[in-house]
Amino acid sequence: MPFSLYILTSISALLCAISLQIVIADNPINPGFPYGSEKVRGVNLGGWLVLEASYALRTLQPWITPSIFDNTGNPNIVDEYTFGQMQNHATALPVLQNHWNTWITESDFEAIAAAGLNHVRLPIGFWAFDVSGGEPYIQGQLPYLQNAITWAGNHGLKLIIDLHGAPGSQNGFDNSGQRLSFPTWQENESNIQRTDAIIMTIANMVKDNTNVVPIIAPLNEPAGYDGSQMLDVVTQYWYDSYGNIRFPFGSSQESNTVVLLHDAFQPLSFWNGFQTPPQWQGVAMDTHIYQMFSQDLVSQTDAQHIQTACDYQNSLAFDLWLIVGEWTPAQTDCATYLNGRGIGARYDGSFPGSTFVGSCTGLTGSASTFSSTFKTFLRQYWEAQVIAFERGGSGWIQWTWKAENADEWTYQAGLANGWIPQDPTDLMFPDICG
Repeated sequence: MPFSLYILTSISALLCAISLQIVIADNPINPGFPYGSEKVRGVNLGGWLVLEASYALRTLQPWITPSIFDNTGNPNIVDEYTFGQMQNHATALPVLQNHWNTWITESDFEAIAAAGLNHVRLPIGFWAFDVSGGEPYIQGQLPYLQNAITWAGNHGLKLIIDLHGAPGSQNGFDNSGQRLSFPTWQENESNIQRTDAIIMTIANMVKDNTNVVPIIAPLNEPAGYDGSQMLDVVTQYWYDSYGNIRFPFGSSQESNTVVLLHDAFQPLSFWNGFQTPPQWQGVAMDTHIYQMFSQDLVSQTDAQHIQTACDYQNSLAFDLWLIVGEWTPAQTDCATYLNGRGIGARYDGSFPGSTFVGSCTGLTGSASTFSSTFKTFLRQYWEAQVIAFERGGSGWIQWTWKAENADEWTYQAGLANGWIPQDPTDLMFPDICG
């Protein structure tokens, strides 16, 4: 690994680091939400400003809005990169503009607030800010980011801006916007410098509006499992991001923006003592919990899924605010395209190398096909996770608000069909975790 990656990657970040040693330990921030004393209860706006699929696979798959990809008529268009690369710009841009205008509107923010939630997490890709590396992405997302900030403020919601994809890909997942099945972000200092600049741009945008945008997540799901180089780079990037968010572009005025790190798929114990007070102020940790992306997990019975969820109440204790920033009441990988366009599910044995657990019929798609027994399970499983994540941590943000054809994943469908309560504290099974 180049030595230069162990040092701060810009003059402004260096100035920030100097300031941190002198100022931050003596100046706790005043975030726009009482983290630690009030629970985070929120939902992700997946599939809006990033045409993504899922956390799970290192493949390329569009499952939240499959129609956008199906309507191209080109099976090789499998993610946002190829959407811009393999189509004429004049063809692709109107499709995305229509999607941005209609997939999420202010009425969604109104409904989210009415459901008793207090946070919205908004994924956005680096390409909304910077395609200087010659990437073929279609730009135009930033006005909708501004809309989201306005709408959140109008309805009393807190908005988390989450950088979901970085140049070179931090994980090789399609949700990083990339066509690669492996990360290269960490291998090129230019990638990291571009990412630093984007974080400073976002931080500068919202530094005076932390009552509405109290948190910036500087990078979603970096692949810490990829080896020591990635972990070294991520660790240094977290240090740089702290300064870049606290003092964007070398500002002398400290912001009150919370820095939401991701665990990089490492056990929480790996990060014990990292960026803790008093030297560091306003830092939180994000972890993502799913129970379907391995054969062992997807093979659990419904009762085992619930018990696994309940067990998290005893394993999320941490020395920073801990938010479960992605999770779902879905217990299978049956949703169309979840594992890749044309790739099946582990649950029904149609995924390569998997073992049949059961039929996907009645477990995905429209809630109108769900049995009352399945809906009862979804309610129990949803409540078990909410209870565990609130007892063990500082709260939760469900993935995702809506999807075209995977109601078991969505908060919107859960509200409409009874497996999610109209008030997230109104539990039907309050003792399910003992």
